[in-house]
Amino acid sequence: MRIFILLSRIPWPLEKGDKLRAYHQIRCLSAQHEIILCALNTDRKADKQQAFKALQPYCRSINFIDLGIWGQAVNLVKAWFSGRPLQSGYFYSASAQRSIRSLISEYKPDLLYGQLLRVAEYLRPFQLPKALDYQDVFSMGMLRRLEVAPWYQKPFLRTEYRRLSRYEASMFECFDVKTIISKPDRDLIPHEKREEIMIVPNGVDHGFFKPQDQIKTNDVVFTGNMAYPPNVNAAEFLIRDIMPLVWQKLPKTTVLLAGATPDPKLRAFASEKVKVSGWLNDIREAYASSAVFIAPMRIGTGLQNKLLEAMSMKIPCITTPIANNALGGTEGEHLLIGTTAAELAGHIISLLNDRQQADQIANNGFIFVHGNYNWESATGRLSSRFEELVQSK
Repeated sequence: MRIFILLSRIPWPLEKGDKLRAYHQIRCLSAQHEIILCALNTDRKADKQQAFKALQPYCRSINFIDLGIWGQAVNLVKAWFSGRPLQSGYFYSASAQRSIRSLISEYKPDLLYGQLLRVAEYLRPFQLPKALDYQDVFSMGMLRRLEVAPWYQKPFLRTEYRRLSRYEASMFECFDVKTIISKPDRDLIPHEKREEIMIVPNGVDHGFFKPQDQIKTNDVVFTGNMAYPPNVNAAEFLIRDIMPLVWQKLPKTTVLLAGATPDPKLRAFASEKVKVSGWLNDIREAYASSAVFIAPMRIGTGLQNKLLEAMSMKIPCITTPIANNALGGTEGEHLLIGTTAAELAGHIISLLNDRQQADQIANNGFIFVHGNYNWESATGRLSSRFEELVQSK
């Protein structure tokens, strides 16, 4: 089967969750199917040559479509006045639509597969078997940002939330197959037939993210794209609210904030006790050098890949209910869960003081993630559903 895959970003390097999911799904699907990849590009600094090299083994054709800055500005204005969400308008271009139409005409795919609501507008007009990966629920992510945003941002975020909610529902009917990462996310999709959405979880590259025998030079680590608002919010919560309570009991405790493009607010935290790494060529160094991993997420949706990776490397993990809802770990067995700064600080102190508890949580988490999160099995189910769809048409 020939699958045309449309992405809103080039899936390399793998520093963002949507890129990670796209890359591994492409890799796994390519074992049985022919992949025609088309990725939009808004990053002027993207190393397209390296990306092409990384993706070439899995794709018959690789196509990158650059979206110009001025065109994006015009399209944002059009989206605003048309009532479409800016998440859609930012990535939509009439010239890109023509290029996509030309590629589909040339390669005549059996199925179209778009990742994220951002690309739905491009694929909506085609009368071919179509699938859309919601991945997570943009509208709920926006609502959670709205709840913690400063007053002057609230009118804009409220408008975008309402538009996203309507758009998520309207796109539902335009695609034959809809997928999402977790059941909690599926339950938030604003459509009465949401139960039809297929749950396709993420996996972990267990051969890559595996335990390493390394000296622990950091006590606590948090990883992720440090420009992404939910990660920025979590990092601020960690340093401003959680760690002062830890430092009262364990004053020498160190924290590593590891990940690409740290927000200036996070760079300002850098001190003897707080390291802000920026981009790392190998994120495993951040995990392996740390005694405890924490993901104190308060906004955002979807499955946190950072938790899967840390568990796969046998690092004891702490998180919040909002992140564990998608993960499905058992509190006190696979990881520790807290809501308030005091609860999360208590968990950090407990794991740093009790090596036996830390090792037990790490071992249980390792077994849990190996048993439940695998790219091959998850994408295998997706592949079977695609084949059923094409055969039924």
